Amino acid sequence: MPVADLSHSVSNVAQRYALSLFELAKEDNSIDAVGKDLDRIDALLKESDDFRRLVMSPVFSADEQLKAVTAILAKAKIGGYAANFVKLVAKNRRLFVLPGMISAFRQEVAANRGEITAEVAVAHKLSAEQQQELREALKGATGKDVVLDITEDASLLGGMIVKVGSRQIDTSLRTKLSKLKLSLKEVG
Repeated sequence: MPVADLSHSVSNVAQRYALSLFELAKEDNSIDAVGKDLDRIDALLKESDDFRRLVMSPVFSADEQLKAVTAILAKAKIGGYAANFVKLVAKNRRLFVLPGMISAFRQEVAANRGEITAEVAVAHKLSAEQQQELREALKGATGKDVVLDITEDASLLGGMIVKVGSRQIDTSLRTKLSKLKLSLKEVG
């Protein structure tokens, strides 16, 4: 399953769960700590096919998912609100929405700081310099500080897809090739 499949649009369920976690973390002044733990969980999702399968598959029971995520979180030394949150999500059979919940939490944090989040899908990893250039270009276009939520998707072949709010810019090679293919069919 490509990593881009994890970048679900943020659903109402994801927003409700993320907002609850955000408010809890805000009350305890632990937004940054929770955010870092969620980033680590997100990285595990992107790196591990087995973990991603556990999260996305409806085949596993709530008990199986809860036991597995408890062990994974313990091994990764992730505790506190983030770990309890993931366990609650597993117990409630909503683990498949976890990537959207993490994204929604990031959006809440960004909004709280007066920033906006840009979801960026790239074919190949961006260097720190490229990320900074992209951040600055998006800041120039939006007038706000921008937090990048980057996922890698080799199926793009090259280029990137950037989503900021309801706007999307697709400069991926995959899309350009699809458009070329369509125009060639129209000519022929």
